Amino acid sequence: MAAPGIPPPDLRTEPASADRPALETSRRLATWWPGIWQLWWERMAGIDAIREAGRRRFDELVRHARAHSPLYCEAYRGLPQDVRIDQLPVMTRSALMARFDDWVTDPGIHRRDIDRFLEDRAQVGERFMGRYVVWKSSGTSGESGIYVQDSLALDVYDALIAVQMSAAGMAAHCFAGIVKGGRAALVAATGDHFASIASWTRVVRAAPGLAARGFSIMEPLDRLVTGLNAFAPVYLASYPTMLTVLADERRAGRLRIDPSVVWSGGEYLAPAAHADLERAFECPVVNEYGASECMSIAFGCPAGWLHVNADWVIVEPVEADHSPTPPGRPSHTMLVTNLANRVQPVIRYDLGDAVTANPERCSCGNPLPAIRVVGRRDDVLSLTARDGAAVRLIPLALTTVIEEAAGVHRFQIVQRQVDALALRLDIDDPRRRSRVFGAAAAALRRYLDAQGLPDIVVELDVSPPVVDANSGKLRQVVRERDSRPGAFTGPASRGRGRARMRQR
Repeated sequence: MAAPGIPPPDLRTEPASADRPALETSRRLATWWPGIWQLWWERMAGIDAIREAGRRRFDELVRHARAHSPLYCEAYRGLPQDVRIDQLPVMTRSALMARFDDWVTDPGIHRRDIDRFLEDRAQVGERFMGRYVVWKSSGTSGESGIYVQDSLALDVYDALIAVQMSAAGMAAHCFAGIVKGGRAALVAATGDHFASIASWTRVVRAAPGLAARGFSIMEPLDRLVTGLNAFAPVYLASYPTMLTVLADERRAGRLRIDPSVVWSGGEYLAPAAHADLERAFECPVVNEYGASECMSIAFGCPAGWLHVNADWVIVEPVEADHSPTPPGRPSHTMLVTNLANRVQPVIRYDLGDAVTANPERCSCGNPLPAIRVVGRRDDVLSLTARDGAAVRLIPLALTTVIEEAAGVHRFQIVQRQVDALALRLDIDDPRRRSRVFGAAAAALRRYLDAQGLPDIVVELDVSPPVVDANSGKLRQVVRERDSRPGAFTGPASRGRGRARMRQR
């Protein structure tokens, strides 16, 4: 049984329709507002009501997974019906993806059909089987993830964002944006079925009158700035590293937009960077923490914490052996349970982020549990063009280039000089490493050329990727301390441990 106010998931396939945007719009109007009001009233009732809602939804989700997912039925065999969350086994991406067809609860969904669907990039944001939205993720685990979202999950994600904006005191700023034209821009990885662009596209298609545009992070910065100036968005959304670059462009007078609200997500946003973005854009910056597995986990507050959407998400900071980490101490990893998605249940899923739970009630007054997250902390690189100008490259653009060209996810791009990059690959076999480097370097070379950097050296470092000493996680894009702009005046030199293969 689904939560009151939101319809239960319907596993029937919706008929194909030539008027898909109108059908989607009417469906969203029928479910969106009830979901928002339900969430709002729950939170108005206080933390006890929020906890009770979370417990009820957890019980419903586990019952549903046991009844409809062969994988969970097998994993939970022998456990009591009124099982506690700490009695359930921990799930990983690799284990779940290896049994994808057994993981999902709709027997009509098959991995082979999903793969064919994802091969067509014109289908980004479209409905798979007429009713599901599908997106994929890549990362440092070594395997791409595929996530199917049902209507319940999508409605919950929308409601969480709407209530978040209201709870954060953003109503006046949102209204000011509407008065200024209501144009919304997303700057993201747009070339594939990634969560941000797939979710964005479905919203835009459901509201044909919405003035919204997606901009690619792969665009050279000058073209991106020109496009944003022409569109003049009043709502701007992107990754923290991209927003940092755009903030510098606005300070320099090249980016001439006047947003009412800026949304940041997908990467770690440090408190100092948050404050700097608000100064640069002269408007509030909303910080949201989510993942492909669970679109909206937590949202930022003025005190610098992230408040967990505990009515729809369960987070567990744990040690390496999955025992609980006490509040106030950084965890080894975090387990997440998405209480909204019934078609592909995510229950006690090892997300890989280290978090610290607030041991006290947050000083901002929000009763929701609060955490701080050590997420992706890749560096923005600054390389030197022929004319001596510094060209900044955001990490997500660089990693996307390599992942798409070489099909690898465990790698590290290292900037050692202002005119040189080294690539570390987690591949032991020398011949395969050479082939992968050739494909990755060629794609990286094309991307650098498009950014006005035709003279940058790309080298292979035969040493494996190095995990961060503090977090224990792999940072895919790192700038060594001596590679700051101005630190070198000469050309790149080979360092010890680097292979002779190099591309210019």
